[in-house]
Amino acid sequence: LENASYLNREDPDLPVCVVQTVLVWIPLGFLWLCAPQHLLVLCKRSQVNTKHLSKLYLCKQVMYKERHSVPDWKDDVFLCLLCQILLLLCQEGLRRRKGSVDSATLFLFWLLLVLCDVFPFQSLLRKALRLGEISDVPRFCLFYISFGLELIALILSAVADISPETGAAFLSRITFNWFNSMVVKGYKQPLVQEDMWELSEADSTADINQRFQYFMQSELGAARIRLQKKLKKKREENRDKAQEEAFQNGLSNSLAKGVSQDVLMVRKKKKKDKKKEKDEHPNSWLIYTIYKTFKWILIESAFFKLLQDLLAFASPQLLKLMISFTQDKSRFVWEGYVYAVLLLVVAILQSLFLQQYFQRCFVLGMKVRTAIIAAVYKKALKVSNDTRKESTVGETVNLMSADAQRFNDVTNFIHLLWSCPLQIMLSIVFLWIELGPSVLAGLAVMVLMVPINGLLATKARKFQVKNMKFKDKRLKIMNEILNGIKILKLYAWEPSFQAQVEGIRGQELKVMRKFAYLSSVSTFIFSCAPALVSLASFAVFVGVSPSNILTAEKAFTSISLFNILRFPLAMLPMLIAAITAVSKKRLEKFLGGEDLESDVVRHDPSFNTAVSVRDGSFAWERDADVSLDINPGRLVAVVGAVGSGKSSLMSALLGEMYNTNGFINIQGSLAFVPQQAWIQNATLRDNILFGSSHEERRFQEVIQACALAPDLELLPGGDLTEIGEKGINLSGGQKQRVSLARAVYSQSDIYLLDDPLSAVDSHVGKHLFDKVIGPNGILKDKTRILVTHGMSFLPYVDEIVVLVDGVVSEVGSYKSLRASRGAFSEFLDTYAKEQSNRTYSESGNYIIFLVIKFPHIVFLVYMHNIQEQYFNLSLSIFSSCFLMWSFLSFFSSVRLRRNDSIRKPEHVSDLKKGQRLIEKETMETGQVKFSMYIQYLRAMGWGYTVMVFLVYFIQNIAFIGQNLWLSNWTNDAVDYYNMTYPNWKRDTRVGVFGALGVAQGLFVFLGTLLLANASVNASRILHSKLINNILRVPMVFFDTTPIGRVVNRFAKDIFTVDEAIPQSFRSWLLCLLGVLGTLFVICLATPFFTILILPLALVYYFVQRFYVATSRQLRRLDSVSRSPIYSHFSETVLGLSVIRAYGHQERFLKHNEIIIDKNLKSVYPWIVSNRWLAIRLEFLGNLVVFFSALFAVISRDSLDSGLVGLSISYSLNVTQTLNWLVRMTSELETNIVAVERVSEYTKLENEAKWITDTRPPEKWPEAGRLHFDNYKVRYRPGLDLVLHGITCDIKSTEKIGIVGRTGAGKSSLTNCLFRIIEAAEGRILIDDVDVSTIGLHDLRNRLTIIPQDPVLFSGTLRMNLDPFNKFSDEEIWRVLDLSYLKDYVAGLQEGLQHEVAEGGENLSVGQRQLLCLARALLRKSRILILDEATAAVDLETDNLIQKTIRNEFSHCTVLTIAHRLHSIMDSSRVMVLNAGKIVEFDSPTNLLEKQGHFYAMAKDAGITVPDITAL
Repeated sequence: LENASYLNREDPDLPVCVVQTVLVWIPLGFLWLCAPQHLLVLCKRSQVNTKHLSKLYLCKQVMYKERHSVPDWKDDVFLCLLCQILLLLCQEGLRRRKGSVDSATLFLFWLLLVLCDVFPFQSLLRKALRLGEISDVPRFCLFYISFGLELIALILSAVADISPETGAAFLSRITFNWFNSMVVKGYKQPLVQEDMWELSEADSTADINQRFQYFMQSELGAARIRLQKKLKKKREENRDKAQEEAFQNGLSNSLAKGVSQDVLMVRKKKKKDKKKEKDEHPNSWLIYTIYKTFKWILIESAFFKLLQDLLAFASPQLLKLMISFTQDKSRFVWEGYVYAVLLLVVAILQSLFLQQYFQRCFVLGMKVRTAIIAAVYKKALKVSNDTRKESTVGETVNLMSADAQRFNDVTNFIHLLWSCPLQIMLSIVFLWIELGPSVLAGLAVMVLMVPINGLLATKARKFQVKNMKFKDKRLKIMNEILNGIKILKLYAWEPSFQAQVEGIRGQELKVMRKFAYLSSVSTFIFSCAPALVSLASFAVFVGVSPSNILTAEKAFTSISLFNILRFPLAMLPMLIAAITAVSKKRLEKFLGGEDLESDVVRHDPSFNTAVSVRDGSFAWERDADVSLDINPGRLVAVVGAVGSGKSSLMSALLGEMYNTNGFINIQGSLAFVPQQAWIQNATLRDNILFGSSHEERRFQEVIQACALAPDLELLPGGDLTEIGEKGINLSGGQKQRVSLARAVYSQSDIYLLDDPLSAVDSHVGKHLFDKVIGPNGILKDKTRILVTHGMSFLPYVDEIVVLVDGVVSEVGSYKSLRASRGAFSEFLDTYAKEQSNRTYSESGNYIIFLVIKFPHIVFLVYMHNIQEQYFNLSLSIFSSCFLMWSFLSFFSSVRLRRNDSIRKPEHVSDLKKGQRLIEKETMETGQVKFSMYIQYLRAMGWGYTVMVFLVYFIQNIAFIGQNLWLSNWTNDAVDYYNMTYPNWKRDTRVGVFGALGVAQGLFVFLGTLLLANASVNASRILHSKLINNILRVPMVFFDTTPIGRVVNRFAKDIFTVDEAIPQSFRSWLLCLLGVLGTLFVICLATPFFTILILPLALVYYFVQRFYVATSRQLRRLDSVSRSPIYSHFSETVLGLSVIRAYGHQERFLKHNEIIIDKNLKSVYPWIVSNRWLAIRLEFLGNLVVFFSALFAVISRDSLDSGLVGLSISYSLNVTQTLNWLVRMTSELETNIVAVERVSEYTKLENEAKWITDTRPPEKWPEAGRLHFDNYKVRYRPGLDLVLHGITCDIKSTEKIGIVGRTGAGKSSLTNCLFRIIEAAEGRILIDDVDVSTIGLHDLRNRLTIIPQDPVLFSGTLRMNLDPFNKFSDEEIWRVLDLSYLKDYVAGLQEGLQHEVAEGGENLSVGQRQLLCLARALLRKSRILILDEATAAVDLETDNLIQKTIRNEFSHCTVLTIAHRLHSIMDSSRVMVLNAGKIVEFDSPTNLLEKQGHFYAMAKDAGITVPDITAL
């Protein structure tokens, strides 16, 4: 009673007993609870003063006890003060020693103490004022002094000395104040990668990956065992079934026919099962692994979420008290203020918990993504060839980009799985209290919504899977287009491929449109839900009995509860849709795939051979015995026809093949030079060092030996020149030499050389053999296994292994094989019919070159002054006078590019200009230009845009109207007090309320539909602009831009335009209108509030500007630092065999970790920046709540309770909406960057028009005459000229050979013919038509080139030959016959429809080359350009190609760029280029007589004779 009297008055106070017991014990109790953990720390350390402190600590505890045994604490103030100081010291010492920054316990203790002391603080003051004097001066003074000290202690405990998170004080940690420095920096100037803070140990990729792998091992192991059991059980069941069926059938039908049919049935079934088994993979282990790895973060965040959920339900209860307070005018005013303050406190606590929860969830998402990316990378390094073949490079990159990102998004909201049901339960309980059983009506509506939403979600998932398929397909084609862009340009095939991409894109957009329609239906349901639910509940409530009157407290408490309900109900179906099994399945299949068997190759030191293969049989996919012993230090050549298994033998030695039988033993380390060189996007030096340390002497030695010195002088940055992706700025020969140099530098024991000499010029080949591979080379003491087509080297090798159809047919030295008359000599005999001679006669002196060609040797017989009869005889034997082809000379000493052909760079400053090939990716800074939004809206269509705005606006009006109607309705409770409520009134109220609710839903539905159509429109337009432009960009762009960067535009940025922008645009619009509506309603209810709008808006604006500047830049950094992850990954996948051969997997893993860490450094601050913003905005929102409550209390006399309820329940909602608004604004800005990036590539400068107004005649060029007129050209503006004024005439059907050292401008000449590079000056005429006046496609369609590296695209064989379907099947079979592929293609199951793999990987290099020949034959042009296409082909194929070219192209003008002189000795004329000028141009014989450049080159290649002077 006494206590009650304290409160029931105008100026209430707390009773003394409460002040002296409860308020004292709250902070102390808290301290007692938290003390043990601090004590533990004290006990752990063994230092001298520990005892002292812990005794002190115990003393203090005892003192506390004693103090509380004294009932009246008046005598004890001093002791109390002493205790506090001791406590402070004790904790201080403890905290300093722990190395932590501050103690949350301490801060909270002081906070509680200060709060609890506020009550005696005001009691003492008021008492003194009431009495007019101070009754107990010492106590009064002591209390205030101690209160001051408490305040100081509180302030001190909130300050910390160090920045980023680890060093932030507790207060700074919960408000994210420690992030201020980054935000301010970001606002002042755009952030760059260097501004990012270092990651903490626990967030680093290495740490995350290590933990993830640890749990993955055990989980995956268990899953594999489960799978084995399942399969075994299935097999047994099938066996039993089959036996049973056979038995049954045997009884019923013992005819032989029947039985045999059953057997067939069983067999068929078995086949099916086999297929199924192949598809089965260990499943449902990934989620569990993720849980185990990150369970502590999960548990912590769950705890915060729980607290926040519980607090969320305190606000509606406070609202209820508040409304009843405004209705009852007799209540004391202070109650209202207490409620307002409580509303603020609850809201603040809720904000703090929520932000901590979000912070943990987003960091978790980031870590999960990191773990998955790292795991996929690690897996890719050791994945078996089977698994690797199942997915293309594009799909594996997709696992990293798309699927890992999906996991990231799902884990952000994973707790909603339990939190949503919990919130729904609690809401229902509280609603029951308000409205009784009528809640069930609302509940029924909600429950009905769930299956509808579920249905929509599954439908949507189907569409998503479909969409992923199209995306994969589109990206795969894009990848190929970009990889083979040069071929597309040379053949003028862009339109065909553009049509393919646009076709797939069309299907993708169709699916997207369906998906958008579906989601607009679900949006409609979602936006109708709250209205329908409240309608159902209120209608039933009012209709059940006339005594049920809807009062303001009931209505608005229910409405704020329904508002809480809205979120979980909307989220649940979205969550279920988001947790798509798509990514999980794909990831589990990839990560659970089989690894390469590590025990295929043994390393047993007891063998005395370096390499031995015993009865080994190998298959690419599990399906002739090979036995081979190679002694240490030998040079072994492996020879055989195309497709005889040479490269496969290499792969087997590397352990890349399935070992079905036998074993391989290798002693020592391996180095591998693949047939197609793999070059990393790094400097030339890094490519050669390949992770080894740099030793200048050894490095120079290797450079000299591999003939790279002259190239280094030509390269702008020497050995520090950056090499583009896939070695784009090196020629084929240079790549091969770099690849060889890498092997030589690695100083391994065993060298596997897969035909490294094929891509280089003959004299360079000889140099490499002499200086590196051969008996006197750098590697002379190592074991070398050399696959070769170069016959000239064979006499110098220690042993020759002859392969025929995958079997070792003979092994032996060159001599013994010649003698044994086996397969080897058969080759020689086959070729003995093809001889070559050249005769020069003068005065009876006959000089004859006899080149007798065997596949593996070239004899040069030199006869001088022989009798006439001999001569005739010899002529009859050596009839055909060419084919001095792969005459790889070993006669003359090699002279590598004489110095005069190399101009030393004049100035060092010029060096810098062209040195960086790959420019850094441009990153827009500062605000996104407004024009980008306009551009996007324009792409959507202005009509749509205006309609969407309008429709959403009307919807918002309906929403406000509905709530105003409700607040008016609640006033009926006052008007009809103690009267019967008329039925008509009730029906009107319910009817209008419902109508407005449904109207809202309909308008949202309409708006979303319009928006869906508009955004699909925009997607279509932006993508087609992008692809249209990319295909028209000049070649220079692709030479200087990494492919990954362009693919990124087509993958990530187009994805953003497709999916993210429409989403964020819609949310932004709804949020904006929502916030405006809320402010409008609050001002309507409490006009006072308008005063506050301005300052709040200002604060809001500043916070938002600060945040957006930082966040936007962080997002940009994120996307820029993301591309390297993917390009490094695709590079790795391409070079897998090399990386594995050198055993460098660890190094690549480490590098991958570094790249990911770099990305995380910008992702982590971005997450924090969102929390930094959210907590500030929520405080703003909480102030809105506080002030709307405060003003309601102040002006309660003039307000009706309905409006108070309305304004407060609205403001309770505003926090979230405000937060969302800024998030959406910033997300929209972030996403619009995608439009910016796409539009950047749509504005790139194009090459000339494909087709111009001046079109050449239909049959042009009929004659095929070429005329160069003072032609000059440079690769890019600012670089030197490559061709210096070329002038020459080439007559119809002439055969011209073009020769010159590397870098003389041979390839540039062909590039000019096709206008891949445009003239700087001068012109080219073909049949008197200036090529620069006609369209590129007109030009390129009439010329034909057989390029150096054969490029194929995935698709059918037919598409590879004739992408436009211009030719009939007959014509295609004819050219296949001419290019010797007819038998091969006819033997394939699908014939012309045979699918070619990505990059043509399922054909041998030789076959690819022949297909390129077939392409050329189909085009029937008058002008043919051959870019030394026969490097990768063995002699037989080579002869075939030469023969076809001679027969089929006899009526054409043929330009051959020769790397080997023998191929052009039969040309009508030879053009010798040097440093971009024509130095000689005449027939080969005349040039040899002239003894100029050509003569010198011929001499190098051994085509000359010592006394040719005698001629």
